[in-house]
Amino acid sequence: MSKKVIALLLTVVMLLSFCSCGKEKGSERKEANEIVVGIAQDLGDSLNPYQMTSAGTKEVLTNLYEGLYKVAPTGDYVPAVATDCIISDDGKVYTFPLREGVKFHNGQTVTAEDVIYSFKTCLEISVDSSLPPVLEGAEVKSEGNNIVITLPAANNDFLAYVSLVYIIPNGYSDQAATQPVGTGPYKFVSRSVQENIIFEKFDEYWGNPAFVKKVTCKIYENPTTLIAAMNAGAIDLAPHLTLDQIAGLGDKYMVLEGSMNLVQALYLNNARKPFDDVRVRKAICYAIDIDEILQLTSEGHGSKLGTSIYPAFKKYFDESLVGMYPHSKEEAKKLLEEAGYPNGFAMSVTVPSNYTPHVNVGQIIVRQLQDVGIQAELKEVEWNSWLTDVYSGRDFDSTVCGFDASTLTANALLSRWVSTSKKNMIGFKNAEYDELIAKATAETDDAVRTQLYKDAAKILAEDAANAYLQDLAEFTVMSKELGGYAFYPIYRIDFTSVYYE
Repeated sequence: MSKKVIALLLTVVMLLSFCSCGKEKGSERKEANEIVVGIAQDLGDSLNPYQMTSAGTKEVLTNLYEGLYKVAPTGDYVPAVATDCIISDDGKVYTFPLREGVKFHNGQTVTAEDVIYSFKTCLEISVDSSLPPVLEGAEVKSEGNNIVITLPAANNDFLAYVSLVYIIPNGYSDQAATQPVGTGPYKFVSRSVQENIIFEKFDEYWGNPAFVKKVTCKIYENPTTLIAAMNAGAIDLAPHLTLDQIAGLGDKYMVLEGSMNLVQALYLNNARKPFDDVRVRKAICYAIDIDEILQLTSEGHGSKLGTSIYPAFKKYFDESLVGMYPHSKEEAKKLLEEAGYPNGFAMSVTVPSNYTPHVNVGQIIVRQLQDVGIQAELKEVEWNSWLTDVYSGRDFDSTVCGFDASTLTANALLSRWVSTSKKNMIGFKNAEYDELIAKATAETDDAVRTQLYKDAAKILAEDAANAYLQDLAEFTVMSKELGGYAFYPIYRIDFTSVYYE
């Protein structure tokens, strides 16, 4: 029996199972004040806040972890474990009065020692390569109930980075990988790999309490199975759906539209031939018809990009870069001939199979590239394989994926392409670009720094580092019995504001 037949039979069996109990279970969940959230990928191997590698892990665990400050749905940074932030005139000293009586999920009260330990641990083991340089050389100490952080140089983005230093108990880093403990409105209950992760409302939370008592995030890496479960009433909320997926849903759900604040692109391996030739990269940019992609995948929803900055970063977003490579088969073929590929070449487009938006776009790009003589092949791989082989191993020609901002800063989106960055999966190297990012990071004048980031973004476009596509429209589907869901400007599936009507 073929794999496709087996997969189809499994889907039918699951659908029948869902239909037999979905409605009844839905009523039970409402009575128990519980919800089930459908997510497209399993969480990473480690639940340690400083070892989170994927956006999917972060957007779930931000319901559990908090820093001294955190991001609000408005995009503002607001006090969390701290009550305030006092910045010295020279921009080097940050003083955070600690909120009294904040509890960890294990019942301990947060102390200054916990905060200092968290900053030290983050500096030592964080996989977010943007954090250690910011914290390097910083002095973190306590003065009474205050945490005082002295920087070697002023950094106007520092508060944004502070929000990523999640506070955990002193000495708890090793246990956090499998038994995470934070200060957030939800606490960890259990995890079954490739199946689910379960949270409960934390009754001793210092802030506004969550409404829903229990949240089960259930993993559906097969999009067909996810939709089957939703139609059977087995899921109450699901983010990151496509228009095709929501078109087949019944009237028991409402559709909420926002922006994913995501840089979706055909990311090109600049370190591998023939993509090390800027003419080839530009040819690919000209070959891709972004308007067609928008129309076919999302009926025109979404925003076109021109570089690694998305439109929500209004002061950094340069509208003129969007039209740098208008669709032109003729220009693409001309550049390919100049580069020595008059008959094109063969390449692969790797996509994570569990992300339907990337798969759909990849299919269109393969056809568009073939129209200019490039023999492109779509390779769908499992998410863990994509992380291991493509992102970490850099074994790929090109890939369709999306990157977001770990902080609401231009640096979070642009610094990953610095030649020495561990996140620079495409192997982009440009000395002028590196210099501009270094200057922007150290610059205290906001207007000057903004221009430096714009100049750096322009280099990415001019060098055709990648074929930039779109900031995807964000469709979240939620049961009509629920309300209160909030979109965030950075990764987060928010459980805290959801409630039963």
